Amino acid sequence: MQSPLPSGFNAASTAADVIAGHDLTGKTAVVTGGYAGLGLETARTLRNAGARVIVPARDMAKARQALDGEAGIEVLPMDLADPASIDAFAATVVGRGEPLHFLINNAGVMACPLERDARGYERQFATNHLGHYQLTVRLWPALRRANGARVVSVSSRGHRYSPVVFDDPHFERRDYDPWLSYGQSKTANILFAMGVDARGKADGIRAFSLHPGAIVTDLARYMSIEDMRNFGAIDDEGKPVVDIERGMKSVAQGAATSVWAATSTKLNGKGGLYLEDSDVAPILDDATVAAEDLRHMHGVLRYAIDPDAADALWELSEQQTGAKLA
Repeated sequence: MQSPLPSGFNAASTAADVIAGHDLTGKTAVVTGGYAGLGLETARTLRNAGARVIVPARDMAKARQALDGEAGIEVLPMDLADPASIDAFAATVVGRGEPLHFLINNAGVMACPLERDARGYERQFATNHLGHYQLTVRLWPALRRANGARVVSVSSRGHRYSPVVFDDPHFERRDYDPWLSYGQSKTANILFAMGVDARGKADGIRAFSLHPGAIVTDLARYMSIEDMRNFGAIDDEGKPVVDIERGMKSVAQGAATSVWAATSTKLNGKGGLYLEDSDVAPILDDATVAAEDLRHMHGVLRYAIDPDAADALWELSEQQTGAKLA
């Protein structure tokens, strides 16, 4: 099943393109990171199609400023690095007794210096994966009520930097490398979608992971200007580069695959798949692709879609968060 459909869309398709013809009136979505970059574009696109959107925000002032005047988008406090705040947010949403049709796990951090939370967990794995794991598990009753929910995990082609290192996920016994950490967390996003789908499909909960494209957003705040230029992400004037041939997208193009994953009827009856360019991605067998060729690499590495690794990650996540499905 991990092969292109084809979908009828491509790398240049925008969020507006893939949502065309969809009426989401009466549907509810949660979009993490929905007040900046790809998350903001995703939230607006779903709202414009009729959905009611809830955006959990670590920085409430920033979120309210970004979403000022955006009718149909509600902001509630939540920090993916704070387990208590995740539980409080989920309790509010679940406590309303309403269905949750779309959960877009979009927020994240990339290539930051080594930081640990109060539990001693490394920041990228804790934020990008464990926080979203706990959020999804706590929201499960609302997802089940939808009788056809989708959980979307925004991963990256950066998953090729590292599998999940199960015997040392928090860099306690190995030297920290920000890109290895990022890659591990993005592999976890893919395996997590498989885990959600395996456990949720009997209740109509299907899950997908995806690479949105290379887009210059606040996610790159830990990269220097020189690094951004070397990567080809910005030009000599410091402006973001959009070059579809090299996988460099606009924000509208970058949000397309998240929206497609959440709403496409072509994905009905499917789940646990990794997507790119608003389609199912192929399996990439060559694990030796050089880092400088990352922008040209299409597909998912086999270690990121290993069902045994997905089960091992679920077990690890249960242990490290204390969150379990009832």
